[in-house]
Amino acid sequence: MIGPWVLTDAFRAKLADEGLRTSTASWKVALFLSTSNLSVASTTYAGVTAEHANGNGYTTGGVAVTLAVTGSTTVTVSLSAVPEFTASGGSIVARWAALYEVADDVAAFCLLDDTPADVTVLSGSTFELDSTDVFVIS
Repeated sequence: MIGPWVLTDAFRAKLADEGLRTSTASWKVALFLSTSNLSVASTTYAGVTAEHANGNGYTTGGVAVTLAVTGSTTVTVSLSAVPEFTASGGSIVARWAALYEVADDVAAFCLLDDTPADVTVLSGSTFELDSTDVFVIS
């Protein structure tokens, strides 16, 4: 079971200062190893270490996603589609997923297995990050 999404401090500050830019920003979800420095103190995607290596069906930078925003008093921010990672030619092994704005800050991250443990996607299999609700602003 995927752990809850955790907002980074930098993204919380950006939300307070600028609000949420969903229509003008490009977003991605990337996978990271257990040795990553990903935390609430993470700022830019470029500053996060130990992303899964390019290959075995994984592309550096992860997959593009679109954020969906619903509500007015209580706002829910979700991924409009479930990000999928399909392994080919070898396994994809990761512990963390991170949502980030392209060329900007990491917004949130989650454990791929709330044990915590690494998730292994065998060649020919697909892993769906089925935790689409990322955060709620009220």
